[in-house]
Amino acid sequence: MLGPPSSTNIARRHFLQDCGVGLGKIALAGLITSASSRHGSAAELAATNPLAPRDPHFAPKAKAVIHLFMAGAPSQLDLFDYKPKLVEYEGKSIPPEIIGGQRYAFIRSDAACLGPRFPFQKYGQSGAELSEMLPHLSKVVDDICLVKSIRTDQFNHAPAQIFFNTGFSQPGRPSMGSWVTYGLGAETNNLPAFVVMSTGAGISGGAANWSSGFLSTVHTGVRFRNEGDPILNVSSPDGIDARLQRDSLDLVGSLNRQRLAVQQDPEIATRIASYEMAFRLQTSAPELMDLRSETQETLDLYGVDPDKPSFARACLLARRMVERGVRFINIYNEGWDAHSDVAGNLKKNCGATDQASAALVTDLKRLGMLDETLVVWGGEFGRTPMVETNPALGRSLGRDHHPQAYTMWFAGGGFKAGMTYGQTDDLGFHIVENPVHVHDVQATILNCLGLDHERLTFTYQGRQYRLTDVHGHVVKDLLI
Repeated sequence: MLGPPSSTNIARRHFLQDCGVGLGKIALAGLITSASSRHGSAAELAATNPLAPRDPHFAPKAKAVIHLFMAGAPSQLDLFDYKPKLVEYEGKSIPPEIIGGQRYAFIRSDAACLGPRFPFQKYGQSGAELSEMLPHLSKVVDDICLVKSIRTDQFNHAPAQIFFNTGFSQPGRPSMGSWVTYGLGAETNNLPAFVVMSTGAGISGGAANWSSGFLSTVHTGVRFRNEGDPILNVSSPDGIDARLQRDSLDLVGSLNRQRLAVQQDPEIATRIASYEMAFRLQTSAPELMDLRSETQETLDLYGVDPDKPSFARACLLARRMVERGVRFINIYNEGWDAHSDVAGNLKKNCGATDQASAALVTDLKRLGMLDETLVVWGGEFGRTPMVETNPALGRSLGRDHHPQAYTMWFAGGGFKAGMTYGQTDDLGFHIVENPVHVHDVQATILNCLGLDHERLTFTYQGRQYRLTDVHGHVVKDLLI
């Protein structure tokens, strides 16, 4: 097990023994990784500073993860997994023996097939097939690893999103970013170790996707806004200068430390740490969000208007965060739920994300950062080979949810470049080669960061938990 044994008693003992005096002035700050706090034993650091940098289980390939989560589930059949047979079967039902007992939320199992909505073409030396909706990704196709055989256990959005991010379909478990910061700590004391951004109309799984669950709340993802102040109220109101702010913080910290001594609650220490981080963010956040230091070439590469919120702006900010030591970044782009007009949905969403997603790979590579930064792109499940048409709901030429098979891509961070892995059947219904379960994806991401998913555990309510619970294996074929 990496990290504190789970016991809050250990944290209490060290809080009282080592941190009874001057806790705020040494920045219990410490909790947000002050260099001075790295002295002392590993146990002391684990107790007083849960975000102190820690050694991984083995040499990592990646130092940071940027997870581009396409919430709503993009259609793999119209973007990545070309199926000529679907053209032949369009208007006909899939044979019952293929469907088996599968049930769907909005269509009958005997619904007619819907062929791919766009032409496909092979690109790069790897010869990977992509839809014409991904012109920018096609330019970096030799830098990505395309996995066409992802499968999940969930077929509704909220449970599937939570399942991908936490390893469990219901709220309450720690998210992947939380497990990573629990296992490795933080590399910066000026920004959160785990940052979340979103660009779209809402996330079905909500904050459970980046919750710290039963881990200390210091491991919860910090939600950044995509315009203005990254966090509400990070700017001081008029009439409050830095000295008054510091004095106020010290007073509140003193009161919190008194309460900590009485209640011995580590969450009070997290509160002190949050105040300290907020104080630092007043300086670091504006500098991070100000894109004027970027060249026009870089802004054009991403397609960024520095003054407007967008997925492109979030991707550029993610690269800047990695440069500044942020460990794990989630960018949620919502709106891929194409129950109707799958072609129109993809035109809109690919138009908003394709350039920036590819630019992120290009930019990291040209800066020499791609080898140590893992970029992950994908949604919570796939879409059906069958059409969804429902006049009562005003739906036509859409696709329903499909958990049996979908596509994701990965770049950098230890994944093989220019590789296409896995295969589905002629209609894109079932996986027929190299299945990769969501738990396998989680285990493989942790492996790239130097973490053994079976050893990264936390004891809660009498049992040991891990991100992959009792499942998952590292897909070594995908790794360098």
